Amino acid sequence: MDAAGDKLMQELRDVVAAAEELLAAAGDQNAERLREVRDRAEVALRDARARIEGAGDEIEEQVRKHPFAAVGIAAGIGLIVGLLLSRK
Repeated sequence: MDAAGDKLMQELRDVVAAAEELLAAAGDQNAERLREVRDRAEVALRDARARIEGAGDEIEEQVRKHPFAAVGIAAGIGLIVGLLLSRK
C-alpha cells in the first residue's frame, strides 16, 4: 500500500497547492484566474476524496481479513502514543 499512500499524499499536496493558488488569485481579484483556479481546486479535491474513500474501503477489507493483526497494530500504536504523551 506504499504506492497507494504515496499517490494519496501527492493528491493531498495538489489540493493544498490549489487552495494556495486560490487564495493568491483571490488577492489578485482577477475573476477569470479565480474561476480557473477554483475549478482546478474542485477537481483536485474530488480526486483526493475518491482516493480517500477507496483507501478506507481497502483498509476495512484488510481489517476484516486480519482482525487480530489490526487489533495488535492499533494497540501498539496506542502504546507508543501513550508513552510519548506521558513523557515530561
